[in-house]
Amino acid sequence: MEASHLIWTEEQRREVYRSSILSVRDTECRSPEGNLKTFTVIDCRDWVIAVPVITIPLNALGNAERQFLLVRQWRFGSRELSLEFPGGVLEEGEDPEAGAKRELEEETAWRPGCLVKLGTMSPNPAMMSNHVHFYLAEDLSPLPHQNLDEDEFVEAEFFSEKDVITNMGKPPYVHALSAAALALYLAQR
Repeated sequence: MEASHLIWTEEQRREVYRSSILSVRDTECRSPEGNLKTFTVIDCRDWVIAVPVITIPLNALGNAERQFLLVRQWRFGSRELSLEFPGGVLEEGEDPEAGAKRELEEETAWRPGCLVKLGTMSPNPAMMSNHVHFYLAEDLSPLPHQNLDEDEFVEAEFFSEKDVITNMGKPPYVHALSAAALALYLAQR
């Protein structure tokens, strides 16, 4: 579908803030009708989220339960504990698949034998320029320990697929990107 009549043209940008994880810029853009307006844009590196899944045999009849490996951690923005899929910021120049593997191993102490790309989304395209890459992680094997950053305090735990699906969007399943990851996972299944 052609929609070039909706496109704004950037004419000028100015950085107004920079930190170790993001920068903020004002961008002056011209509307399709020729009007000039300033918008604020947050620039940061892309993120990755892994959706780690294992299958647990339940009984001799072959009934099995799929479980997700989630992480529980404090989130400063919302000032609450969050139960979510593991993930994080890509390192400079890092391939998204390598970043998903690294984040999963660091946060959970589990290594994926197989990663499958579920999709890429814009977390908030109205004001953010980055993307988040989602991967299904299967064939998990345990590692000796987590390898957390000095400011990370994270617990990893398995939860039934059914419970996560039922409770997504209710505390402590409040991370919107985990809901997006779950939607991509369900679409892939």
